Amino acid sequence: MTEPEPKSTADAPWPVRVVSQKVGAWVARLGWVWVDGQVAQISRRPGASVVFLTLRDPSADLSLTVTAHRDVLDAGAPNLAEGARVTLHAKPEYYPARGSLSLRADEIRQVGLGELLARLEQVKKLLAAEGLFARERKRRLPFLPQRIGLITGRASAAERDVLMNTRRRWPSVDFRVINVPVQGPTAVPQIIDALKVLDNDEGVDVIVVARGGGSVEDLLPFSDEALCRAVFGCRTPVVSAIGHETDAPLLDYVADLRASTPTDAAKRIVPDLEEESRLIEHARRRLDRAVLTQIDRETHRLEAWRSRPVLARPETLIDQRSAEVGALRDRATRSLDHRVRRADDELRHTLARLRALSPAATLERGYAIVQRADGHVVRSAAEVSPGDQLRVRLAEGELHTEVREG
Repeated sequence: MTEPEPKSTADAPWPVRVVSQKVGAWVARLGWVWVDGQVAQISRRPGASVVFLTLRDPSADLSLTVTAHRDVLDAGAPNLAEGARVTLHAKPEYYPARGSLSLRADEIRQVGLGELLARLEQVKKLLAAEGLFARERKRRLPFLPQRIGLITGRASAAERDVLMNTRRRWPSVDFRVINVPVQGPTAVPQIIDALKVLDNDEGVDVIVVARGGGSVEDLLPFSDEALCRAVFGCRTPVVSAIGHETDAPLLDYVADLRASTPTDAAKRIVPDLEEESRLIEHARRRLDRAVLTQIDRETHRLEAWRSRPVLARPETLIDQRSAEVGALRDRATRSLDHRVRRADDELRHTLARLRALSPAATLERGYAIVQRADGHVVRSAAEVSPGDQLRVRLAEGELHTEVREG
């Protein structure tokens, strides 16, 4: 049984050769692997049987050196050029003399357009399933952004179209432009870095990613999964303005707004000053007409109210009520007079009947009323006796007599 190798310590450090051997041993344990990447550089030395490739990750700023025999390259990818997408079968190797790591390939396959499109379709389905294309998560652009972030190629036609058409529509708009490669192996990492810079800028209200037209291979960076996820994670609304109307990279589906061309993006991100001025003027005229119409309507209404008798001649109502009160008072006076006269007539008739039936009237015709001392009216001689005192009432005055004979 072999004894375990002692660990390195400050007192007993490993020599460089030991560390290099151990690193090489660990690297060799990985074995053969299939690797996907983009060719950033090809070095074919005349007369040399070995070809050197620089293989870059399309979504990150990482690269590895690949060595392959010329026959391996000619068999799998004879027309390989920089920027091409490849899949290769390789084994990692560590070179102690230089302290470098590389891949030794024994098979290289250039990824064709059909395979690229198939991979894009798989990425598209994956992102759609995760909700990166969902319409409800897309944000509305501000009506008038104060500053626009623009990510595009340096001195490109896309940059010129966006800047010129946007300032033609709204001259005072402000831009923060970041120029990046828009194709090739370094495009995706630099576009992602530019996105982070603009998204962290509080003054930027909207970000535009613009590029002119090109082949499917040229537009591949804008269908990269890492770029799509970076756009999805932005807090600032993102506008995709890639290629022409028929081009549809995956960035178009993730962005908050898809513009068919860079010129179309300029029309979508800012309003037209002349058109807005016309709309404001039209709205002002409509408002003026509405206010004047309202004033005229209220004026006619006031005139109609003022023309009514109650407002035109308010005394008419008082005169009418006064006439009604006078008529009622006259009716009451006539009715009261009529009632008084009728009552007076009735009183006269009653008085006349009373007088006609009164004993006083009988007395005036010569009759007299004889009463005893107790007030009893004597109607028969048998009712008195000699010596009774009697009272005789006449029409005028009365007499007191005494009965002498009965």
